[in-house]
Amino acid sequence: MKRLLQGAEVWRDGGFVRADVLVDGDRIAAVGLGLPVEGCEVVPLGGMKILPGLVDVHVHLREPGFTAKETIATGTRAAAHGGYTTVCPMPNLSPAPDSPEHLAVELEAIRRDAAVRVVPYGCITRGQKGRGELVDFDALAPDVVGFSDDGRGVQEEALMREAMRRVARTGRPVVAHCEVEALLDKGYIHDGGYCRAHGHRGISSESEWRQVERDIRLVAETGCRYHVCHVSTKESVELVRRAKAAGLPVSCETAPHYLVLCDEDLREEGRFKMNPPLRSRADREALVAGLQDGTIEVIATDHAPHTAAEKARGLAGSAMGVVGLECAFAVLNTALVGRGIISFARLVEAMAVAPRRIFSLGGGTIAAGEPADLTAVDTERAGTVDPDRFLSMGRSTPFAGMAVRGEVMLTLVGGREAYRNGDLKR
Repeated sequence: MKRLLQGAEVWRDGGFVRADVLVDGDRIAAVGLGLPVEGCEVVPLGGMKILPGLVDVHVHLREPGFTAKETIATGTRAAAHGGYTTVCPMPNLSPAPDSPEHLAVELEAIRRDAAVRVVPYGCITRGQKGRGELVDFDALAPDVVGFSDDGRGVQEEALMREAMRRVARTGRPVVAHCEVEALLDKGYIHDGGYCRAHGHRGISSESEWRQVERDIRLVAETGCRYHVCHVSTKESVELVRRAKAAGLPVSCETAPHYLVLCDEDLREEGRFKMNPPLRSRADREALVAGLQDGTIEVIATDHAPHTAAEKARGLAGSAMGVVGLECAFAVLNTALVGRGIISFARLVEAMAVAPRRIFSLGGGTIAAGEPADLTAVDTERAGTVDPDRFLSMGRSTPFAGMAVRGEVMLTLVGGREAYRNGDLKR
């Protein structure tokens, strides 16, 4: 089937040009003006923008093992709703993907139910425990995007050094959740002003940056590609900045909530509880500066759905994790682009282009012969973040009720329509 996306501004070479896009099967057939309409479904996209499909390298799809929270089917439908054409799920599953046999369970669910491209992570340690025995990296490498124990930092320096040495041979990255467990002190929100004023237990910034510091030193020893998950502190940003300046193969991501909110925005509700926690205003400002200067190359949602009951116990008792796939684009377009903090092109780089480059996922160019993984957005469409409209089983987001500008109108994955806004004419 041929589909002609007509009248939009199209992402080309870091900017936008007025053009139509002809999709034939799973590929882009042509990009230009005056393309023939015969035999095509014409999709009018006047006033909209066509982007390379968004990529989220940090999501939790919860299957296998935790399907009361999310499934491959619901999570990937949510991804398509949010404009994502590729997502990379973390390995905190049951069974954890720590062997080819255990990974096969997840891969079968992906083959059966995924609405978008899904490239999973393998574990670093057996059982994804952050300690103990390392997995067989060579056996897992052909089927994973990288190796992570997300949710746990690898606690022992010698174990992480050996992991990096072995992973370096596979060409895949180590993707690290950085958390020194000995420094947590049973904390659950940032150890800052709100924490002290309201009698909560705090998580220090050092619990994150101290392990980032250690791992970067190990990268210099081993040469392993290294990516830091959900950076939240100003110290972590500076450590990554220095590592990149030194030429080390280091990259990092942060999430929308760390760029837009801080601990001054906390409320006594579970939808404001995540790990790492919302940090100080100074940390948020450092993260924004890191995004502006390219230290932070990737924005990932850390989409982490839980049941309503698990998120209904306030800051102290709720499970850690919020959802983000379906509101990330609109929130960032509003809070960062709309306020002139970053350009729209910078947002596209962080959400669609850099993740592909860093994780060797391919695509990202809208040109003839390329895969038809495309997202059409209306950057001016006004709305409100409404979790009741989410396709995810998770509803807990700190952005609920936020007035936003920007909406995903169409998501194509390999030329297939994965999501179409109900207001888009057929």
